[in-house]
Amino acid sequence: MSQFDSVATLQAALDSEAYIVDEGLATALFLAQALGQPLLLEGEPGVGKTAAAKAMAAALSTDLLRLQCYEGIAANEALYEWNYPRQLLSIRLAESGGNTLADSDLFTSEFLVDRPLLSAVRHTGPVPPVVLIDEVDRADDEFEALLFEFLGEQSITIPELGTIHASTKPIVVLTSNRSRELHDALKRRCLYHWIDYPETARAAEIVRRNVSSADENLVQAATAFVGRVRGGGLDKPPGLAETIDWVSALSVLGVSTIDQSAERTLGLLAKTPDDLEYVKETLVASS
Repeated sequence: MSQFDSVATLQAALDSEAYIVDEGLATALFLAQALGQPLLLEGEPGVGKTAAAKAMAAALSTDLLRLQCYEGIAANEALYEWNYPRQLLSIRLAESGGNTLADSDLFTSEFLVDRPLLSAVRHTGPVPPVVLIDEVDRADDEFEALLFEFLGEQSITIPELGTIHASTKPIVVLTSNRSRELHDALKRRCLYHWIDYPETARAAEIVRRNVSSADENLVQAATAFVGRVRGGGLDKPPGLAETIDWVSALSVLGVSTIDQSAERTLGLLAKTPDDLEYVKETLVASS
C-alpha cells in the first residue's frame, strides 16, 4: 500500500524534512513508492540525488539502507556473505563433542550476514525501508548484473537457501552522475528521472532552509552568483551542496555581501585550478 496518497502529500512531507522538490521529482518519488519500482535518479553532482533518498526515508520514518558503490565493489558487500569464523567455531565445538556437522548445518540463516540488499528483502514491518544504491555508475558491468534480480523481482537467491522474496517491496533509489553509461537492462527495471540544477529562486529557498542563520541578502546574492558561474563552462560546476557549504562559510566568517571579501572562500565552490581562476575573475568583475 502507498504510504502517501498523492504527490502533494509527499511534497509536503519532504518539505517538512527541509527537502524542497519540484513536481517532476515528487511525482517520480511518489510512483516509486506507490508502484514498488526502483527509481534511477541521474544528474550532475551536488543536485540532491542522494538527499532525495535520505529525505524520503525521514519522511516515512523508516530505515535507510545505503549501499555506496565504487570500482571493484563485490557481491558480498551488497547482498550477503557467510560468517566463516562463526562456522569454523561451530565445527570445532562439534568436533570437541565428538560430533560432525554437515554442510546443511553450516549454511543456514544463523550463519548468514545481511548486507544492505538482503536486509531490505528480509525487512519486516508495515513501512518498507528506503534502499539507496548510491553512484551506481562507479561500479562495473558485472556488479550491475548482480542487481537485476533485486531490482526486477525484489528478491535475492542464495544457492544454499533458495530464493528470498521481500514481503514488503522496498523503496529503491539508485543515483548516477553519468560517469559512464548504464546498461539498458538496468534502466528497463527502473523508473527514471533527471534532476537538473534548480532555478535561482528555488535554489535560494533550499539554501535558506539549510542555512537558517544566513542573511537573506547573502542567500540571494550567493545563489545568483553560483548560477552565473555555473554557466561558464566549468570543469566541475558547483551544485547545491557546494552552494550550501559556501553560504555556511560566508555566514560563519561574517561576510554579508558577495564581493572581494568572499574571495578567500571560493575553494568551497571551485575544485580545479582553472575553475578557481574563472570564479575569481567572475567575482572581481561583479564586485
